[in-house]
Amino acid sequence: MKNKPWLFYTILTTVTWGIWGALIELPEKAGFPPTLGYSVWALTMIPCALFALHINRFRLEHDKKSLFYGMMIGFTGSGGTVLLFEVLKSGPAYIIFPIISLSPILTIILSVVFLKEKATRQNWIGIILALIAIFLLSYSKPDDSDTKKYLWLELSILIFIMWGVQAFYMKLANKSMKAESIFTYMAITAVILIPFTILMTDFHQDINWGFRGPYLTAIIQMLNAIGALSLVYAIRYGKVIIVTPMTALYPLITILLSLIIYAVIPAPVTVAGIVLALIAVYLFAS
Repeated sequence: MKNKPWLFYTILTTVTWGIWGALIELPEKAGFPPTLGYSVWALTMIPCALFALHINRFRLEHDKKSLFYGMMIGFTGSGGTVLLFEVLKSGPAYIIFPIISLSPILTIILSVVFLKEKATRQNWIGIILALIAIFLLSYSKPDDSDTKKYLWLELSILIFIMWGVQAFYMKLANKSMKAESIFTYMAITAVILIPFTILMTDFHQDINWGFRGPYLTAIIQMLNAIGALSLVYAIRYGKVIIVTPMTALYPLITILLSLIIYAVIPAPVTVAGIVLALIAVYLFAS
């Protein structure tokens, strides 16, 4: 780990996001809307940003280049999340999630073409297996209740592009910016978008304002924020063409934890994804 700091931060991101994924439905099932969950997540980014700025002695790069990179990274990431809430209202989740989960493909293409990043044959095998695993782990069976509207597909592709571009610019920004500044801009943009998710919330429904609502959400979303911070460091020290597909395997941990917590039996396609993911992680780490 000492010789591979990127591996430590990559694993930290994958684990925290994996645990987050397994627990995120708890507040929603208790009656706390996911749109308000975004607002809570954005607020949990603030203490992580303050911690990052403390490490950097509260120095924030604010030149034009840094502002552009920071806003680009922040709005593509948080903006994609806001769009996802809208997309899931009209589109089938079993198609949407496999589409957006493959955003590392775009990141890899951009990084190879513009950043000239290279990987060994073993790394490329791991990347290919990881991408296949991500698709399989994100797949869910069609639901008869899913509605068919054409707009959801265009928006899903837009989210795919936004998240793929975000990781690329995160690596690009690390060449001239401190990782702490990058994350701070991510937190700022996340907070800026809070009003949009509040407007998307149906306040006519019963909302749980007790512990299992905003408070439990804050505890769970803090894991997401910590993972986002460690992702910036992972991309800073590692190759983005390896880090992004590896961190995108967090559903593997989510599925394994869900199996323990909720006694959910994985489908055969999910089991295949788990096997490929484990092989990919071994290839990346060895």
